[in-house]
Amino acid sequence: MEKAYTDRELFDLAELYKIFGDPTRIRILCAMLETELCVNDIAGCLQMSQSSVSHQLRILKTSKLVKSRREGKSIFYSLDDEHVRAILSMGMEHIREGRGERK
Repeated sequence: MEKAYTDRELFDLAELYKIFGDPTRIRILCAMLETELCVNDIAGCLQMSQSSVSHQLRILKTSKLVKSRREGKSIFYSLDDEHVRAILSMGMEHIREGRGERK
């Protein structure tokens, strides 16, 4: 028998998936798969303005998908935990399997 979820849990899960529903946020998360990055690095890598990147990072941080650490005047962002990496990985695996592709 499957676990029954509360209405609040279902709402929170839907909100989490809404965050993943934006291609820009997915691109930012994927950029951080290998290493932590500062806003300037992300903006350069994704050819976006620093303002746009900062806005998306604020959403990702509020949703506990990324974390930050300060080093001098710079702030570095990274994936909050392995769950974020797993969500991205499983999602991509699902997409590729649907296309008949392999990893």
